[in-house]
Amino acid sequence: MSDPIHHECGLALIRLKKPLAYFHEKYGSALWGLNKLYQIMEKEHNRGQDGVGIGCCKLDPDIGQPYLFRERSAKRDSLNKVMEEIFDQYDKLVRRNEIDPSDPVSVKRNFDFAGEILMGHLRYGTSGRFGEGGCHPYLRRTNWPTKTLMVLGNFNMTNARDLNHHLINRGQHPVYGTDTQTVLEEIGFHLDEAHDAIYRRERDRLEGKEIPAIISKELDLYRILGKSADIWDGGYAIAGVVGNGDAFVLRAPNGIRPCHYYETDELIAFASERVPLMTVFDTDISQVHELPRGCAAVMKHTGEITIKPFTPKRALRPCSFERIYFSRGNDPDIYAERKKLGDLLVPQVLQTIGNDLENTVFSFVPNTAEIAYHGLMDGLRRFRRDEVKRSIQEAVRGGDLDESRLDDLILRNWPRGEKIAHKDVKARTFITQEKNRGRMVSLSYDITYGVMKPGDNLVIIDDSIVRGTTLRNSIIRILSRTQPKSITVLSTAPQIRYPDCYGIDMAEFRKFIAFEAMLNLIDKRHMRPFVRQIYNECVAELKKPVAEMRNCVKALYAPFTNEEISAEIARMILPEEIPWSGPVNVIFQTVENLHRAIPVHNGDWYFSGDYPTPGGYKIVNQCFLDAIDERPGRPYDVML
Repeated sequence: MSDPIHHECGLALIRLKKPLAYFHEKYGSALWGLNKLYQIMEKEHNRGQDGVGIGCCKLDPDIGQPYLFRERSAKRDSLNKVMEEIFDQYDKLVRRNEIDPSDPVSVKRNFDFAGEILMGHLRYGTSGRFGEGGCHPYLRRTNWPTKTLMVLGNFNMTNARDLNHHLINRGQHPVYGTDTQTVLEEIGFHLDEAHDAIYRRERDRLEGKEIPAIISKELDLYRILGKSADIWDGGYAIAGVVGNGDAFVLRAPNGIRPCHYYETDELIAFASERVPLMTVFDTDISQVHELPRGCAAVMKHTGEITIKPFTPKRALRPCSFERIYFSRGNDPDIYAERKKLGDLLVPQVLQTIGNDLENTVFSFVPNTAEIAYHGLMDGLRRFRRDEVKRSIQEAVRGGDLDESRLDDLILRNWPRGEKIAHKDVKARTFITQEKNRGRMVSLSYDITYGVMKPGDNLVIIDDSIVRGTTLRNSIIRILSRTQPKSITVLSTAPQIRYPDCYGIDMAEFRKFIAFEAMLNLIDKRHMRPFVRQIYNECVAELKKPVAEMRNCVKALYAPFTNEEISAEIARMILPEEIPWSGPVNVIFQTVENLHRAIPVHNGDWYFSGDYPTPGGYKIVNQCFLDAIDERPGRPYDVML
């Protein structure tokens, strides 16, 4: 999308089913699993660039030996830096003869990240603090392996404040920073409870050294995770490991955040997206499965793996933005869906340009919109083929089909596609005067010169339009230099009207151009008292139990058609003081066509205002109050 936003984190977990000696013998390295983890994370690097974390758990360590490790970084290019540091550590140990690389036992005993359970996380922060301390995995250490816990995930809890108060009311002392801490502590509390119950039962019957094996055997992670999730409201895919070697990956009951897995007799591997698993393990799409919503994969330290529910399922509402923009477009289903999103815009485009394909140039911006562009062009060509076919049939029936007529029917009015806009290296804006600063920002894009002819319309397709600032400050300004008859901007996504609170950094109404356009229309119709009425309704709504709340903000959009809001957005993105006076049009995907293109991943709350969890309605009402009172920040980010 031309307006970049922070979004979905990426997770990866590999549980090796064979000892490291097996991988050393078959693949030439005891660190084969660690290399595969890095490859998965590299393929998911589109998901998170705020920071990176790597975790490792070793099975069956000798008494006194460490068994749980992590490395985190929030530096630039953090994934490569973390992996370089880890492998530098390994190389130093080899040079000092502290590791014999030909001996897997030596490698496992002396190298921190030579373990059977490997976890990775790519962070895009949507709550809490930034920096290395905010990077996953989070770790809870004790002297008991069966109480020690490490977790990471792609999630956001709408009720982080309530979760902290839940801990406080229990008598705990949470350290505020992120909802990840509350997840860690909640799972940890129920883990402690289960551990202590078994310990108290066995301590008078068995010798102390025998008890850990009993606890490890009897720990029921499904029960522990189910109790923990009872108070969670949000979208989540979470991975974790207990110090004894029990590992788990779970997905929320609505399936909002994605999670996939691949299993063989050598391993089971999890990732946020399907394609990284297909590519890294060179496997067919049929071998990679989606972790069902409301289910957890539990991998016992003994090697037993089960996948079953840990909480009741709710209505399936997976995030549609994953398909529109966030996930990699080389997934075959996502590729087809993005092409369909472009195809379904064809009727609106043709109406806007008056079917004048011959004098219209089609292009895309940014590069992530290229797949939708191909779908748009396919749809336009199909329209033109059907038009030519009808014209030829009519000409045949009328006996008017000589060669010149045939050439005219077939060769004219075909859609023309060009690469018009190019994302350039971003110039650093040392200049502080606002007018000149805007000029510098506009140089972040450049154009292809000489492909537009006088009188041509220009149509540009984008993934989505969030703030509209990049369109106004850069893209429209630079495109106007081609002197088109008109500029039409297409969005493959509908108008973003409401905040997200499940992992996308879109939680402030004032950052949505559709919201600002709606307020402009309200002012033009002298309806400001209506805004105060909705404000008061939101205040009243927030006093109700969360399960009874509704989205009061919907009423503000009701007086206006989609086309009226789009027309106001078109006016808002037209830069001032440019030497071009042609019209700008903006066309958004309809919600109905979004569901036609993406029928399964139907989560659309940021477009429709229909949230999948009760906490979403609390957030949308609070976000509106914050917008009117001009309070910046995310409402779910308030820890107290």
